[in-house]
Amino acid sequence: MGMISELKLAVPWGHIAAKAWGSLQGPPVLCLHGWLDNANSFDRLIPLLPQDFYYVAMDFGGHGLSSHYSPGVPYYHRTFVSDIRRVVAALKWNQFSILGHSFGGVVGGMFSCIFPEMVNKLILLDSPFFVLESNEVENLLTYKRRAIEHMLQVEASQEPSSVYSLKQLLQRLLKSHIHMSEECGELLLQRGTTKVASGLVLNRDQRLSWPEQGADFLSRELYAHSIRKLQAHVLFIKAVHGYFDVRRESYYSKESLSFMIHMLKSTLKERFQFVEVPGNHCVHMSEPQHVASIISSFLQHKHMLTAYL
Repeated sequence: MGMISELKLAVPWGHIAAKAWGSLQGPPVLCLHGWLDNANSFDRLIPLLPQDFYYVAMDFGGHGLSSHYSPGVPYYHRTFVSDIRRVVAALKWNQFSILGHSFGGVVGGMFSCIFPEMVNKLILLDSPFFVLESNEVENLLTYKRRAIEHMLQVEASQEPSSVYSLKQLLQRLLKSHIHMSEECGELLLQRGTTKVASGLVLNRDQRLSWPEQGADFLSRELYAHSIRKLQAHVLFIKAVHGYFDVRRESYYSKESLSFMIHMLKSTLKERFQFVEVPGNHCVHMSEPQHVASIISSFLQHKHMLTAYL
């Protein structure tokens, strides 16, 4: 399944970039990448999925080929949710499915609760759905302060973007993403960099540094309330050596994961499916065959979107 086109969707601060595969007449699927990744993270998975769907992988604002947010405008969870709403409005989609990896699943999950009538199916690829505050509550104000100070520091800096060689960038990427292969790293850098005379510069906004600054930590009460609003069928794919195993214990505990899955099962009942697969956090890139058949079956199943009160 070849790529149909590159898309460039206008927004008030510039544009949101995306790439599309499949049949324009097919059921739409919006693909959401992880923190600091880009739309290329789906390049190896989407060709293995049913060809009679229409897949659009967007770059969140400040990522990939999308415009950076305007100076002074921070990158918050709700602004990424707004990115989705702008994209589907431009595409004229009234109802669609979401395939979200890692942070993309967090943002897609929040969108699915805020706009429940729009999302038919939600696929979480090694994603926590929401980030529960449990063991992070002591750090919340520190995170907020750090994010504000970092944004001001970057905006005050007049230094030009650093220039790197491909080898340097690849080493940096693989050092911070121990689960990523060199091939997958090169794939992300294809869309995540721009060539200049002396090498490569990163496309992403320098204000994007910590996942914590873009995340909204939810209390368990708000989490339970939010998922009761869901109308979508949800598929949760967990990699054996993925997010929940490589993140530090204080950030997302095993107990928090158990609580989240229990609440999804008890609330959504037959609308929830949980599958564990071999692989790491980037299994959809490194070993896409491990998840492609599971996702394909879920997409092709004739789930009906019904209002659940």
